Amino acid sequence: MLLLSKVSVKYGGLHPNLTGKVLKQFHTTSRLALNPLLPIDPTEILTELNDEEKARNEEEIKRVKGRIKSILHKPKKTINGSKNTDRKGTSSTSGSNGSNGSNNGGNGKGNGNSDGPKLNKNGNGYWKQFLGIVRKCTEAGLITMASLGVLVLGGILYHKIYKRNVLWKMDDSFDNHESLMLLKHQENVGNSDKELWAERVNQKWIDEIVTGKIKGKYYLLLGEKGTGKTSTVMESINRVDGKDCVVVDCSSDNELMRLRIGNALNFEFSEDYIGSLFSMKGPRESTPILDIERAFMKLEKVLIERRRKTKKPLILTFNNSHLVDSSIVELLQQKAETFSSSGMLTMIFISDDYWLFEKLKTFATRLQVINFEDTQLEEASKILKSSRIKFFQESLDDQKCEAIYNMIGGRPQHLNHVASQWDVFDAAHKLIDSEKLWFLNNCALLGADMDDDVMESGKFATSAMLLMRELVEMDRDRNENKSTTEFSKLPQLPLWRARQVMTRPDYIEKYDKMNIFTIGTDSNVRADSVPMMRAFHEIASDPKFDSLLRETIDRISEIESLGRTRELIFKDLTSKGQYVLHKDPNSHDMLISVKTADENKIEESIVNIQNQEERSSDDDLHHEGEKKKWWKRRLETYSQSGKGIEK
Repeated sequence: MLLLSKVSVKYGGLHPNLTGKVLKQFHTTSRLALNPLLPIDPTEILTELNDEEKARNEEEIKRVKGRIKSILHKPKKTINGSKNTDRKGTSSTSGSNGSNGSNNGGNGKGNGNSDGPKLNKNGNGYWKQFLGIVRKCTEAGLITMASLGVLVLGGILYHKIYKRNVLWKMDDSFDNHESLMLLKHQENVGNSDKELWAERVNQKWIDEIVTGKIKGKYYLLLGEKGTGKTSTVMESINRVDGKDCVVVDCSSDNELMRLRIGNALNFEFSEDYIGSLFSMKGPRESTPILDIERAFMKLEKVLIERRRKTKKPLILTFNNSHLVDSSIVELLQQKAETFSSSGMLTMIFISDDYWLFEKLKTFATRLQVINFEDTQLEEASKILKSSRIKFFQESLDDQKCEAIYNMIGGRPQHLNHVASQWDVFDAAHKLIDSEKLWFLNNCALLGADMDDDVMESGKFATSAMLLMRELVEMDRDRNENKSTTEFSKLPQLPLWRARQVMTRPDYIEKYDKMNIFTIGTDSNVRADSVPMMRAFHEIASDPKFDSLLRETIDRISEIESLGRTRELIFKDLTSKGQYVLHKDPNSHDMLISVKTADENKIEESIVNIQNQEERSSDDDLHHEGEKKKWWKRRLETYSQSGKGIEK
């Protein structure tokens, strides 16, 4: 024990934490590491230390149990002010004796009850503990309230900053807008010669609209596909470097339209709002039209702020607006009317079809229509030369340009297509053949063998062919005294007259969408293009065309007559009876009567043929009654002959 006593003296007694270190040094596994000359057995040291540790643990357990017991047996005050002792029934003393007893108990010399003085002594400690708990709860509540306050203030601040950021982003979309159509136009114009750029007739007008010199209206650019509507607008936007201009490429799907408007205006429809993580989307967020309305409400706030800085209006262009659904067209027109009246935003709609003009004209008060037609010979020659230089690094002479213009007209789309081919004249003939094939694929005549199930298709084709033949006859009459047919100016009919020729008022808009016929802003109907008009001439020049058209019309009439015809079946009469067909002199109706051989008299039965337009409901009831009477007499006659059924 000499080594253990030395360790105890060195470290001031074996501390519990230190004991583990000492025991580790004198563990039996490390016996070889000890000095073998020392007269000490390490196992004895380990055993004594374990006994001391057990004794210390038992003493600590007893102290904790006494603490728990004192809490459970807290003394209670009686009516006379004395205090109760433990539950074992020991007698209570007076206040002085209790205090003495507590003192004696504190010294370990009490009269047998040592818990009473401890309870009295720790009473103030429990109250302090209660106050401490209350204080901690108060502190926790204040901390919670402060945390909630910071969270609420942070949420309000984030909401305000987010809404302001939405307006900043939307305002920035007009200042730094980039579009693939604009970039493509810049690339095409940059690579071509400025002298060969064919400026459209309406280019200056569009320039004044984009620069803000003209405001207070919204515009519809109407014309056939490929007449240069989008190119003209892109050129005007390019001349102002895209400042204050936004272009939206429209779609027939409402969801896609919502996304494209949001992308153009840099509006996320609150999809990136963090607050939406703590809430569920309601029915008000389920329709694209409502989201588009929200985008325009934000745009209105942007316009109010920009009005304080500048008076120049913003330009919002909708390309291919004829694809937009009619419900969204109404919303866009309402916003166009509102924004144009303020003079802070001008909307431009680019359309290929006539139906959008009719839709907007119904409620339009500030609408201005700009019509786009094919270019003239001078502009067409510039387009051919610039396209030829772009593709083949060579130019076309004026004679070839005029010949191509007479073949396919001045449609910029067709001119660019022909100039991009090596043989321009062969490409022009192929273009005419493709237009002819497109027309026949959609409006071919079926002739006398047409099935009755495809009568609607036959009507559609017949109406188109009737209108086509009328335009060809007008063109022939116009060029009757000329040596060559002139196609630069196409023949046209008023819309009401075209519907009379077709005998159908509803097909013309379908033809317009299919690019077969077109309707201008002056409500005149003509062929969609010069190649299509040449295709009309080739089809109408076929010797079998008129006969095939007549056969198809007759077949349609037959099918319709079959649908209006009713078949009557007469049964054989007995006893040499006969049917008698005669006409009523008063009503001019055809009557069927039955003449019996036995009675040698005529019995009137029912009306067989009657004018359907003059028949009334009372007549129907009358004839129905007459029919029942006739069958009754018919059965009676059949029974009397011995061959009928028994009643």
